[in-house]
Amino acid sequence: MDLGLKGKNALVCGSTQGIGKATAILLANEGANVTLVARNEEKLKKVRNELLNEGQEHSYIVADFSNPEELSNRLKESSLNFHILVNNTGGPAGGPVFNAKLSEFESAFTQHLKCNHVLVQALVPFMKEERYGRIINIISTSVKQPLDGLGVSNTIRGAVANWSKTLANELGQFKITVNNVLPGATNTERLNEIINNKASKTGKAKEEVAELMKNASPAKRFAEPSEVANAVVFLSSERASFINGINVPVDGGRTKSL
Repeated sequence: MDLGLKGKNALVCGSTQGIGKATAILLANEGANVTLVARNEEKLKKVRNELLNEGQEHSYIVADFSNPEELSNRLKESSLNFHILVNNTGGPAGGPVFNAKLSEFESAFTQHLKCNHVLVQALVPFMKEERYGRIINIISTSVKQPLDGLGVSNTIRGAVANWSKTLANELGQFKITVNNVLPGATNTERLNEIINNKASKTGKAKEEVAELMKNASPAKRFAEPSEVANAVVFLSSERASFINGINVPVDGGRTKSL
């Protein structure tokens, strides 16, 4: 199937590892021009050099999502226009919501919602002109079913999901879609952090914790980043033109709700 992505410009956040990197690679494979966004310039250069290049123009932007103003300035300096925005930021530290400090909520809100909003406000005018826009937020299945031990993440991800749905209602008339991809347990550094944290708190071996997490899914395994990226890339495509305002779990069936 031709996804119609050749020549499209895509901005992919958190793209030096995990799901973000896998998404950037797949978009490049489909012919898109990919701009990577992350904090570490050396890692950005390395990933850019890994992207398929058949006449495309791949680039990167160095930005720290703890500073929305800096992100806004970096976007202005780049002077690039984008048809596709993939919002993707590493999750907050785990722990019970009751024990969370106000600063943890503030930091997560800034990185996950404020910066998403900065990006959308910068990119949507061009999308409107082109009559083509795809905004995909990689968040979490916790927006359907809160996850134990991830109190701050559950709270902020829910805010992002509702922000996204509101945007979808407002921007659909301009042929811009806004959707959320909800990864389940995926084989990334973030998952390793969660496993280590659970092992430390329960006294169980990391292998045992990992096995319990795998068994929570009917698939009895973790996802690979590319499996989540496949959903992101489809939602970025021309073929997904009438899919708007939805949450798409990519979790092997773990989420219990419909």
